[in-house]
Amino acid sequence: MNTVIIPEQLRKLIGGQKVLTLELKNISNLINILSSNYPQVKERLINKDGGFNRFVNVYVNGEDIRFLNNISTKLKDGDEISIVPAIAGG
Repeated sequence: MNTVIIPEQLRKLIGGQKVLTLELKNISNLINILSSNYPQVKERLINKDGGFNRFVNVYVNGEDIRFLNNISTKLKDGDEISIVPAIAGG
């Protein structure tokens, strides 16, 4: 099983959950599950090409998936995935 850490900005869209425990083979599986089960989350995270929006950072065990295999990044049992929306300000 994998642990998916949900940022506070998205918790209200998934029933207030802070963590999802899912069995995932890769990051693409996570996108599919989020898209299917939480359509409002999809709007905020997923772009028209089926990947994460550029302002959304995703980490597997602390490593940015952009420096791994992006949405094709393979996962193993026990991996922790963190979704971190970028914060803008000025």
